[in-house]
This record gives sequence, structure tokens and C-alpha cells, in this order.
Amino acid sequence: MKHVYLDHAAATPLDPRVREAMEPYFTEQFGNPSSIYTSGRIVKKALADARDRIAHIIGSKADEIIFTSGGTESDALALFGVMKMYGGALITSPTEHHAVLHNAEVLAKDGTPVHFVRVHEDGDIDYRHLEELINDDVTLLSFMYANNEIGTVIDLERVADLVRRVRKNRTERSVERPLILHTDACQASGQLPLDVRKLGVDMMTLNGSKMYGPKGVGMLYVRKGIRLAPLWHGGGQERRLRSGTENVPGIMGFARAFEITEESRVTEVERLTELRDMLISGILERVPKTVLNGAAHNTQRLANNVNVSILDIEGEALLLYLDAAGIEASTGSACDSETLDPSHVILALGKPYEFAHASMRFTLGRSTTAEDISYVLDILPECVNKLRAISPITVDVTSKNMSHASAFAGDGLPHWERNKKLDSGFRMQDARNDIRPQLKNS
Repeated sequence: MKHVYLDHAAATPLDPRVREAMEPYFTEQFGNPSSIYTSGRIVKKALADARDRIAHIIGSKADEIIFTSGGTESDALALFGVMKMYGGALITSPTEHHAVLHNAEVLAKDGTPVHFVRVHEDGDIDYRHLEELINDDVTLLSFMYANNEIGTVIDLERVADLVRRVRKNRTERSVERPLILHTDACQASGQLPLDVRKLGVDMMTLNGSKMYGPKGVGMLYVRKGIRLAPLWHGGGQERRLRSGTENVPGIMGFARAFEITEESRVTEVERLTELRDMLISGILERVPKTVLNGAAHNTQRLANNVNVSILDIEGEALLLYLDAAGIEASTGSACDSETLDPSHVILALGKPYEFAHASMRFTLGRSTTAEDISYVLDILPECVNKLRAISPITVDVTSKNMSHASAFAGDGLPHWERNKKLDSGFRMQDARNDIRPQLKNS
């Protein structure tokens, strides 16, 4: 049976060249980089070299890079590090990865004001609303460069320009509170330019598993001059921000993966864009009642991302049918696979829960070919037809509201909304057909 892997947003296979770069540091060069004897100094030098190479790619200084265990830890260090150091308020969006949203929730429970900028139907943030939200109490903005579910790319440079204008205004009025811009760019690696100076970001999260590198390793770029409170304390590694012996093999693999990915980025983006558009147009033509989620096929969408809501079926059921045919994809984010909750991203776009439960994400990668896309387009309609034949669900593609709210216990609220409404920090509320997390009394 043919095997087609289309979940590169969840994980990518380890590049053999990356494995080769890692192998010596498991056995031959096993020293602790904090040790002062020869084997420790050799590893310490290799670690510094990896940091230099990564800094060269993102246009930063080497000492502005903090190695972590991955994207989630980097996001947590950015949010907690800034808010514990400076206080104030946080602004983010309802379509962020849970690594940001759940940490924002914890901050909110501890008393940090958290505000959510509105998002448009394509997933881009409302830049005018963002400008309205920023007051003298706001310390941190955190926005994903490219959304992990729907692939929408935000205009980070526009946000950075707003941040600079606000800083200038604060300086003129002798307001001392800093305004810091953080971005989670994990999904952007290998697809978008990541020069931190050109983007204008102050902090940037990256991880290895999205760039054909090892899992369990990542980094946080922190612009010089920004102070962070560490998440924990210990030996004082990574500028005393991330204590613990460094994952040297992982870091060496991360650096090599980043180099390889960046070297082929332009040509690979061109190739993936063509395949992505082939898949999008094929699905929309062959599968009726299908809605494209996220930005239309242009530069505002990641080259490898296709996210659609195939109505009148459950995404999980379709996922199993496709898997039986050798096609691996996902419903929303892979991080949500252990729950039955619908995609918070699709809900934040103002779409009903049926659209969220019917969403499918196909993310392409280096191994994806035109033959793979053709195979998916042959198999997918047949799977959808089988599921629709036994489905009791019928949804209008123009629908903006839940079709049968009365079917849910608890004032017509499904379980995921009831849970959030009962939560002490956040609640879900319907405003302008746009369901997004809100703080009580905000």
C-alpha cells in the first residue's frame, strides 16, 4: 500500500546529515561543556560554534540565543520571563498555539491582565484593534509568525513598526514600562525569512522537530537588553536563564538542520507552493461542501499548509479512513489529538463548531510529490462519500451558528465551552459570531 505522510507541521523525519552531525556527541565527544578539562572544553567549543551558526542565520548575536527543550519551553520562558520581571499586561491572539494560550491562562489566574486582539476570517490579526488595545500598562505582545493549524502568516514587520512608535511615544512622555514583541516562529522555519533585525522582534521561538532536526531541542532568541526571570534555578547554564546540562547532541543537530533548511528554503518554497495549490484546487473541485480555512493561496499562507473543513462528517472519522489508505494527516493541531475538543483556531475565525470538528490539515514536506497529491485526490472523495452516506449531520456552508445547540446539555453549551465558562480565569463568549477566550470583567 502506498504511504503518504502529510503531517509535517506535527513532526518531520530526521535528516541523515543531521544525524551524522549529532552522532559524535553521543559517544566520542561526551564531555560536559561546563567542565574545564579537555573533553569538556572540546564540547564547549562545539556548543559555541553551533550558537554562532544559528546566530548567523537569524541575524542576531550569539549570546542572544538561549537553548531550550523545544517550542513549548521557549514560549513559557518568554511569557513568564517577561511578565515576572516587568509585570504589566499581555496581549496575544485567540489563534495562538496552546503553548502560549495555556501559559497566558496561568498568568491570568495569577493576576496578569491578558487581552486578546481580534482576528479576521482568514486568521490574520486586526492591526487596528491591536493599536487600540496597547496602553501604558501593556508590556508584552506575543503573536505566532505563521499559524500551525491554518498556515496564515501575519505581518510581523507591521506589528514591530507599531511597537517602535509606541516606545517612542512612551519615551517622550517619560513612561518607563518597556514594550516587548515575542513571536513563535516554529512553523515558519524553512519557509519564511527569520532575520530578527528585519522582522523587528525582540524574542523568537524555534524548535528542531519542524526543520528535519531532532525532537526535544529548541531555542529562544532574546534581544540584548531584555531581562527575563528564569523558569527554574540550578547550575546557571544559558546565561542563568535555563539551568541544566545542555543537550549537546540535540543542539548540534538543531544547528545543522537549521543550516540545511535555510540553504534550500527558496527553492523548496517554490516547489511546495505548486503542490499546495494543486491540493487545494483539487479538493475544492472534487469534494462539494468544502471550505478553505486560512488565507487564500498567496504569500500570506505557508507554502506547505492546506486546512479545509469538509462538512457533514467528523474529521476524526475521515482521518481513520485516510490512514487505512496509507495517508497520514491531522485534524487541527497534533497537540489536540488526545481531546475531542474542536479546533480553537477555527472557532476563533467565527465559524461554527461543525466547521471545527470537520477540519482537516494536510501539511506537505520534502518527501511530498505530485504523485502523492494525485493519490490523495483520488482517495479523499471516496472516503468522504462513504462517511456522508452514514452521517446524520447536514450543515449549510454559509452557516455562522451552531446548527443544533439545543442538543447540548447545559444551556445549549457544548462541553468545551462549559468547561471554559466555569474556569476561574477564562471564559468563552460569543461576540460578533466570533468565539474567543476572554478574561472575566475585561
